[in-house]
Amino acid sequence: MATVILKKTLNSLNPNSILLRSLSSTATATATATAGQPQSDTNSSSFTFSSDHNNDTSNPNGDEIYIKARKPAPSTSVTMPMSFMTGSVVGKRFYKQVTTRPADDGVGWSVMLDYRTLKTPSKRPLKCSTLSLAKAIAAEWEFQLTDGIRPFTMPLMKLACTALERVPLIRPKIIDSLMARFNQDLVFCRAPDDNVLTSGVHELQVKKIDPLLKWVESEFGFKPVVYSSFFGGKQEDGLVKAVENVLKKTNDNELAAIDALASASHSLIISIAIFRGRLQIHEAIELIRLEEDMQVEKWGLVEGGHDLDVADLKVQISSAAVFLGLTKQF
Repeated sequence: MATVILKKTLNSLNPNSILLRSLSSTATATATATAGQPQSDTNSSSFTFSSDHNNDTSNPNGDEIYIKARKPAPSTSVTMPMSFMTGSVVGKRFYKQVTTRPADDGVGWSVMLDYRTLKTPSKRPLKCSTLSLAKAIAAEWEFQLTDGIRPFTMPLMKLACTALERVPLIRPKIIDSLMARFNQDLVFCRAPDDNVLTSGVHELQVKKIDPLLKWVESEFGFKPVVYSSFFGGKQEDGLVKAVENVLKKTNDNELAAIDALASASHSLIISIAIFRGRLQIHEAIELIRLEEDMQVEKWGLVEGGHDLDVADLKVQISSAAVFLGLTKQF
């Protein structure tokens, strides 16, 4: 038992206070009466008063109250703190073995850290829709080193928590946010072709992006409009509604992945193309970095800048695309 000493010397507080001395005597009497009684493991207080201060010669007046805290029982679950979602290190590795098992209610799969069930930051059981996803998240936890748990190396865990906790609560807001940026989609912005500085970029965009725009026309029945402006322009209402309907028909896992893809790519069209299987991961990354890669090829790569951006983009796009595949029911 851990013992916490709360010093409340009556003379230092109010030497003339009869009330305080009375409370101290009452606490001591209660502690003495309780000391000889057996402690029950159920329906009992977390703290008990102790009369051990009678053996303390440093305080003959008996003005100290000792509180003994009972050692809590081992937890059967692990709850991730909110800092898990922000990317900071959350503590040292406290487990030895990572396994998976069917969820307690028989729906989905759980990840186990030793005997503990993994939970989300809001203390909900982390239930994976497929065994493949559960094993992938278990692999992320198995990869962690003993000196610290690094959430930025667990993108699948983060996406799973987002799909379980964030999407069901604010699904309409997520869809509205994605559609609010639709007219400024990356693939709708085209570099001017009448400028010597941008003509090369324009030619590359026509070669690489136009096939994707033709797929959009055949998929949704409306031809996208391209603009030579960073602010984009207005697309046809039919195309806007068709894309919005795609988002509304997604499940929580799919919408979480599309939202993550759109955030990383600045393109809802590219995100839906990955979702529908039109683009592979490497093709999507090539389109996203089309202009920047051309500038790097011309002017050179800045170490610690461009290379880190590429690595970060690959992780974000790849993890969201893999998450989509792992959550599909076959």
